[in-house]
Amino acid sequence: MAKQMKAALYREFGGPDNVRVETLDVPAVQEGEVLIRVKAAGVNPVDAFIRGGHMQQFLPYTFPVIPGWDVAGVVEECGHSARRFSPGDEVYAYARRPTVHLGTFAEYIVLPESYVAARPKGLSWEEAAGIPLAGLTAYQSMFDAGQLQAGHSVLILGASGGVGSQAIQLAKAHGATVVAVASARNQEYMRALGADYTIDYAQGPVADAVKAIFPEGVDLLFDCISGETLAQSAAAIKPTGTLVSILSHGEGLDLGPEVQFKYLFVEPNAPQLDHLRELADAGKLKIQVSQTYPLEQVPEAFRQIETHHTTGKIVIVP
Repeated sequence: MAKQMKAALYREFGGPDNVRVETLDVPAVQEGEVLIRVKAAGVNPVDAFIRGGHMQQFLPYTFPVIPGWDVAGVVEECGHSARRFSPGDEVYAYARRPTVHLGTFAEYIVLPESYVAARPKGLSWEEAAGIPLAGLTAYQSMFDAGQLQAGHSVLILGASGGVGSQAIQLAKAHGATVVAVASARNQEYMRALGADYTIDYAQGPVADAVKAIFPEGVDLLFDCISGETLAQSAAAIKPTGTLVSILSHGEGLDLGPEVQFKYLFVEPNAPQLDHLRELADAGKLKIQVSQTYPLEQVPEAFRQIETHHTTGKIVIVP
């Protein structure tokens, strides 16, 4: 008889109440894969976006869908040719497969070992589970797409959220000057993360506030929020600067002719997770976990993440 697990899942797109906890067979481990016992799974806005059916034209899916792309856990079994890890190893991963189907809001998940890295030992399970998607998104957006370097300036929109809060720390760890934008109540939090300057988006055009600090504009604008805040910030970019967004595809933005625009959708990358682990264990990357939920309360976790006012990370603990 196949080993079984509990998982939070949905069998059709819709609201948070579509999610139910059911008992399923633990997926079989194939060549090059590892079975991970989930200790914690980070919740991200994209999980709710997918559950609502908003990305079905972009991402193939198979029902039932177990949501969740962040995981920290313990290796329990290794498939043929999977030799990087052994049973008992503590790991973490960004678990996005080509098809949305079996995610991390479950007691077990099977992943290619190429997705997986040793977890930061200086963080709790919950904190470690808050890194992969957000940390890789911030890293790939700023350093791969945005070519951010030491001595550059970066303007981060939505800087108090899961991605933005890690972006502040990563930019500072790599020698950049950070201007962080969020609501008034998060100004102190962003400064504690290392932001050199903070801006309350409700206090007038963001670009005007940025130009008061950097008259020539910033080298990179990293957009984690989009909408009106992005529209009023575009003029803050240097004429030869770069805008990287994880939400907008650039429609309707008034950008200079030489400003580079790039949209980024994060990909699994174990070597970059290794780098994030090193920063975390060196005390240069900290994760604030604002709340944890058991599998039975995944609908409540979804309702919280959909307020778009979560500070730090919320995490599922199976």
